[in-house]
Amino acid sequence: MKELRLLRRILKRPRRVARARRGAPRIRRLAPAAWLAAPLLAALLLPLAVVPLRGGGQQPAPPAVPQATAAPAPPGTAAAEAPQPEVSVYLSQSGQIETLPLEEYVSGVLAAEMPADFELEALKAQAVAARTFIARRLLAGDHSGVPVPEADVSDTVSHQAYISQAVLERDFASGSKRAGLAKLRRAVLETRGIIMTYKGQPITASFFASSGGYTENSEDYWNAEVPYLRSVASPWEREITPNLAVTYTFSNSELRSKLGLTARELPAAANLAASGKALQVSSSSAGLPAEVISLTAGHRIKKISIGGTVFTGREVREKLGLRSSQFTWKRKDGKVLITTYGNGHGVGMSQWGANGMAKQGSTATQILKHYYSGVSFTGISTLLKK
Repeated sequence: MKELRLLRRILKRPRRVARARRGAPRIRRLAPAAWLAAPLLAALLLPLAVVPLRGGGQQPAPPAVPQATAAPAPPGTAAAEAPQPEVSVYLSQSGQIETLPLEEYVSGVLAAEMPADFELEALKAQAVAARTFIARRLLAGDHSGVPVPEADVSDTVSHQAYISQAVLERDFASGSKRAGLAKLRRAVLETRGIIMTYKGQPITASFFASSGGYTENSEDYWNAEVPYLRSVASPWEREITPNLAVTYTFSNSELRSKLGLTARELPAAANLAASGKALQVSSSSAGLPAEVISLTAGHRIKKISIGGTVFTGREVREKLGLRSSQFTWKRKDGKVLITTYGNGHGVGMSQWGANGMAKQGSTATQILKHYYSGVSFTGISTLLKK
């Protein structure tokens, strides 16, 4: 009840919303002392960790879901709708705060997160995911991860990437880009007000760029089991994702440095030489041996032993700056070659997978039902009536 009262207060701001619709979004500049003094708030329990963008295999499409489930209100009824909640976005480059209506914010996120030449149904699926993410934060009064308390969210991938309205109008001002912006806004309009819920509450709508064939269970990345963030097959992006497989080359010394390993952790050829001094094990002879201990349900590295030290796949990915924790490891010419598959943490919706599904005729509803297990679709206005 407390959360719903909070959301009602957020939504009951018709005068401010009306001003935002008539003119440009309101921009506030923060005094440097104010935001420098503000403490960083706690990170999300399940951070979004979005990876910016830029199929083969036979996978049965999910059961058809009536489009009425996620159908938007007809455009002619927009004026009669309840006022939209406002979103205050911290613009990391300028230190300003942009405050604007929810649907305009979703347009800015969609432009930042997906290319306009993606299929319309994939864009609609992304719009619903983006709207669900911010609705969950607004409902909970969550300002975590934002450098200033006045903002609801930042414009970075720590939350959702976002392009400000001024930049959107400037960079999409002419030619094909103008048509692309119209397509993005159509995707937002056709899903207007719709969010995903689980047991009546907005979900954590995490998404990422592309998988290597399967998504991840949430607990294999965040150590928290979420019933709607389950591992599912995602073969659709295999034939359409650019740079699906990327190979990184490391020397043994680079790996030791990045992984925080020392020579003491490497297997020694012998304990003592005849002179009584310890033998020096060279990088080329030590070789940093690696052995995969276990895999996740999403076919990524769960645990791996490197030079005798056990790491999680996520740790290796983050320490080495890899695109994915689904990787292979081999040695060649005294170097270690690590090849990754896919791009991102792997939890939730694959953006390239969504585009692949849409190319094969899946609707936004079917895409979302596939990547988020057991969710329902709800209008924000429905939550207000509870």
